[in-house]
Amino acid sequence: MALELDQETPLAEGADGEASSDNVSATPARKSGGKRTKAGIVLLVIIIVGAGFGLHWFIWSKGHVETDDAFIEAHIHSVSPRVSGTVTTVLVNDNQLVKKGDLLVTLDPTDYDAKVREATASLDMAKNETSGDYAKIEAARAAENNAAARLEQADIDLRRGNALFAKEVIPKEQLDRLVTTRRVAAAQLRESSEEVRKARAELGLSGSGSKEARVAQRAAVLKQATLNLSYTRIYAPADGYVTRKSVEPGNTVQTGQPLLAIVDLNDSWVVANYKESQLTNVKPGQQVQFKVDTYPNHTFSGRVDSVMAGTGAAFSLLPPENATGNYVKVVQRIPVKILIDKATDPSHLLRVGMSVVPTIDTNRRLGDILRDLWPF
Repeated sequence: MALELDQETPLAEGADGEASSDNVSATPARKSGGKRTKAGIVLLVIIIVGAGFGLHWFIWSKGHVETDDAFIEAHIHSVSPRVSGTVTTVLVNDNQLVKKGDLLVTLDPTDYDAKVREATASLDMAKNETSGDYAKIEAARAAENNAAARLEQADIDLRRGNALFAKEVIPKEQLDRLVTTRRVAAAQLRESSEEVRKARAELGLSGSGSKEARVAQRAAVLKQATLNLSYTRIYAPADGYVTRKSVEPGNTVQTGQPLLAIVDLNDSWVVANYKESQLTNVKPGQQVQFKVDTYPNHTFSGRVDSVMAGTGAAFSLLPPENATGNYVKVVQRIPVKILIDKATDPSHLLRVGMSVVPTIDTNRRLGDILRDLWPF
């Protein structure tokens, strides 16, 4: 019995050993199967999320158009003198904010002040001369009346002479002198009448002219001289920032010479050059979101104002001539004007020439997109 027990004991131990090895090998198998299941679930979730994002991006891209060929624009007022002269003072600096009507530059007014005084004196003289012109007219009228009287007397003498010559009382020679006298009187009357018209014309009383034309002419000269004097003070035409200042005290400037420019940032806009294939659904009034390279963390908003009537190439200095040579089709770009929402730029962060990336919301819905994709 002892031997049997000793023989059975290893067998029992061997049986237990086999059961233990089976349990150890089954445990890693269950763990590896669970890991594969988890990995499959994670992969499935990633695929679903990626598909969702991809579908969302696809729908978004079909309803929005974007370009990086866009820049900030604004009204730039070029300030130039209306008269020539020497600069006496410059009251502004580069990048200074000025208001409409602020004095910017003054020119030496001495020459123009002298011209105003000269024009004033000339006007006073013209007023005095006008009184003399009226006297000339009266004298010319008196001479005209005298010539008319002589002509009337010459007509009477000629009629008497004809009657006496018919009765052979006077000779033919005396009758000829009477005819000549009548002709001379008629010519003198015409001359006197012309003198009256001339005097009236000089005073502006003939035709459609007004009275005292000389006075009006001198008054116009005085007004122009006064205006030229006022042009020696150059004021800001609008609110904005001073830029491109190229004037200093002592410079001699000419009429129309650019002195500086004023940029009005209260009314800036974006000019975006979209491809012609992107403008199918773009219309005025659509909302726009855009970013500026200078402020990457800030989003500005605006709206589409208008689409240019032609491509940029059509209005360039040297437009392409596609009717000559070999033609290669190139996608054209059309400028779109986008008005900036002032509430998104209260501190005037935007400056002329900044690069922006605008995105136009064309208001296309999922149904519109699917309708375009439907092939039937």
